[in-house]
Amino acid sequence: MKKRYWLVASFWAGMTLLVACESKKAESTQASSDSLKIEQTAFGKISDSTQATLYTLKNANGMEVKISDFGGTIVSWTAPNKDGKYEDITLGCDSLAGYQKGVPYFGALIGRYGNRIAKGQFTLEGKTYTLAKNNGANALHGGLKGFDKVLWTATPIAGEEPALKLTYTAKDGEEGYPGSLSIEVTYTLTKDNSLKIDYKATTDKATVVNLTNHAYFNLKGGLNSDILDHEVTLNADKFLPVDNTLIPTGELRPVAGTPFDFTKPFKIGARINDTKDEQIKFGLGYDHCWVLSDSSSNLKLAATVTEPSSGRVLEVFTTEPAIQFYTGNFLDGTITGKGGTIYKHRFGLCLETQHYPDSPNQAKFPTTVLKPGQTYQTSTVYKFSVKK
Repeated sequence: MKKRYWLVASFWAGMTLLVACESKKAESTQASSDSLKIEQTAFGKISDSTQATLYTLKNANGMEVKISDFGGTIVSWTAPNKDGKYEDITLGCDSLAGYQKGVPYFGALIGRYGNRIAKGQFTLEGKTYTLAKNNGANALHGGLKGFDKVLWTATPIAGEEPALKLTYTAKDGEEGYPGSLSIEVTYTLTKDNSLKIDYKATTDKATVVNLTNHAYFNLKGGLNSDILDHEVTLNADKFLPVDNTLIPTGELRPVAGTPFDFTKPFKIGARINDTKDEQIKFGLGYDHCWVLSDSSSNLKLAATVTEPSSGRVLEVFTTEPAIQFYTGNFLDGTITGKGGTIYKHRFGLCLETQHYPDSPNQAKFPTTVLKPGQTYQTSTVYKFSVKK
């Protein structure tokens, strides 16, 4: 009898321990799940009193990316240095009001056409379309009210790899572009400290599309110094020379023997002031499109940036054929950013994955035309790691 009682007691003790363990595991899983929930906070009111929202994506490593539905803007993005310290590595503003003052596309989604279109016009299927000239004689980044200045519809997707899906429909004739364009952009923060951006679009009329993101990076942390010591590698053996209004001439020029050769790591500051080079003079530094050596639509490594003092490394992968490398040449100390920091000359760099600038006017460039029944679809991944 005692033996039977002991067996029963042992059985129930074991069951109690098992339940306790499972309960503790469930609590741990719940805590982990809770920590990865997407936070939503008010981000200010747009001029028509519509409320903008800020969404915070977090992964288990501690990386955080804050994105607003206003312009699909990456407002902040933390990454670890070689000591494990997470710091914000993107330029931006503390509030919606800052972005509404006309900052230079900090962290925003760009469209309907990223980069420049010559003389603000193009001809498609025999019809000429006229766009706003918002960059001298040219159209830039979608016009006076491009996708960076509209309110997107946001759908947060919680999980171990949290995501934010943004949708917007640009009307036929919006900013001069033909066709009602339905766009879907999804930001996904992955377990390996990457931010993946998936772009998708369809149209009801032939149009041109070239979507990208315009994040300004400074991997040093603190966002209060220039990026001239950052080392850059671009997997591109050609670039697009431009005229004095930064419109491509149509030539694909080899980078070999020029200040545009980043096929091996070079500090940005090493040749950026080489005014003997006409292209450096035209761009006031680097503000050009590099043609990737791998022109396929596969996801491939396009660029690597290393900041020696912090050890931060940024790798950019894309399905696009080109990348615009811009070194903050037009930052001039007139913009006050996050935390009251004044953004001075070359305080940030951009790596905008895309098709070629002015493609609608240059038949030899890869086409950016999207027709009804087709789906525009591209992906870009920004991956962070540390070099100790």
